[in-house]
Amino acid sequence: MFEVLVYVYENYWQGAACPEFDRLGRKLIAAGFEAEEIQQALIWLEGLNVAAKGTQISLPDESNPDSADPVSAHPRMLAQSSHSLRIYSVAEQEHLGAQSLGFVCFLEASGVLPPYMREIVLDRAMAAPGDPVSLDDLKIIVLMVYWSFGEEPEALVLDELCDDTEGRLAH
Repeated sequence: MFEVLVYVYENYWQGAACPEFDRLGRKLIAAGFEAEEIQQALIWLEGLNVAAKGTQISLPDESNPDSADPVSAHPRMLAQSSHSLRIYSVAEQEHLGAQSLGFVCFLEASGVLPPYMREIVLDRAMAAPGDPVSLDDLKIIVLMVYWSFGEEPEALVLDELCDDTEGRLAH
């Protein structure tokens, strides 16, 4: 499934450029992917699409002074306090594993993974195969979440997500 997701990311790097799922499925078959892999990836992508569209993100509209505060503009959306703490369920801890959870915390502490994206990353990681989800697979999930919002991660974040860290030596 993750090979299909990488293919989609590389070939449709802007999420809006991605064709409808039926057409995408035909293109993936033509690219040589197995039907089962394609089906899993399309189901996963549909869940990502639903999660991204369901996220209430509202930037202030400068032309409307009443919308200067996104929380008051959308009462269902609550800003996360800088003192809040995300507690992971036992199921999340077991399915994601310490290495993947540590990486999510690293991205969040670095300021590159806002809370709304973190929650989608966790949701999509829980829907991914693997027990625990490998760090490489989690990195693909993070890339796909950025992709679903039409955002490209900063260069250093992209390097961290795409670089093979196995051969690195600590100084």
